[in-house]
Amino acid sequence: MEENKNRIVEVKDIDVSLIDSFPNHPFKVIEDDKMLQLTESIMDNGLLYPVLVREKADGRYEMIAGHRRKRATELAGQDKIHAMVCNYDDDSAAIVMVESNIHQRENMLPSEKAFAYKILYDAMKHQGKRTDLTCAPVGHKSRDNLSEKVGESREQIRRYICLTNLVPELLEFVDEGKIGMRPAVEMSYLDEDTQRYIVDFIDENECFPSHAQTIQLRKMFNDGILDTKKIVEILSEEKGNQHEKLVFRGDRVRKLLPKTLPAEKTEEYVCKALEHYNRFLQRQRNRDER
Repeated sequence: MEENKNRIVEVKDIDVSLIDSFPNHPFKVIEDDKMLQLTESIMDNGLLYPVLVREKADGRYEMIAGHRRKRATELAGQDKIHAMVCNYDDDSAAIVMVESNIHQRENMLPSEKAFAYKILYDAMKHQGKRTDLTCAPVGHKSRDNLSEKVGESREQIRRYICLTNLVPELLEFVDEGKIGMRPAVEMSYLDEDTQRYIVDFIDENECFPSHAQTIQLRKMFNDGILDTKKIVEILSEEKGNQHEKLVFRGDRVRKLLPKTLPAEKTEEYVCKALEHYNRFLQRQRNRDER
């Protein structure tokens, strides 16, 4: 008789050191204020919700859901963690890992969504479930529908999955908001050498490609006529919405800033100062018009 798969087999305390991360886990575990709050909660009250793991062939365990809770437990100085042990197969474990994160995390990075959707897509496809990236039966809904699972349109999921073909440097620019989704998708169809040349151009010129420019790059690449000279020509073209770059002398500006002002607060401080100065000028103009 075939063993009953995909179920919880026991609940127990496990040494934290015996639990490995899920392979290619796409979600970042950040030690921010929320992590600090979770750590303090574990120190005061213990772990309220057990993590989900499965046992590996070597006797160690693989984390499925609970990477943040595991890290907070480590930061709390605790050696053991309360865990539910399951016997999920690879595809089921991948689906649960992704779903447990996308429904709990706020403000996921594009890179996190990209690799999470790719893992989910591959696992569902392997199981023979509908992914709806290539077809869309009208009026039919199912829990096996990938779009329904993640709450994104089929086209948006396809775009995110395309991002997994970007070199890490370009994907980081997407996470930072320096490159938009549409130009990023266009560049995902370029080979690695071409992408890395674009990265070098961006680093040297501090100029990011527009959607129109990446469409040109992809078309020339598909036609087999894209070379480094054409890349430079295309990326050097002035964009329609390009504005003159503002440059300030650092030493002159720095003298006007409070010495205790953190670097990350500089932009906010300068913007508020300019807003205050503009209001002052407006009051001056109003008095002069009287």
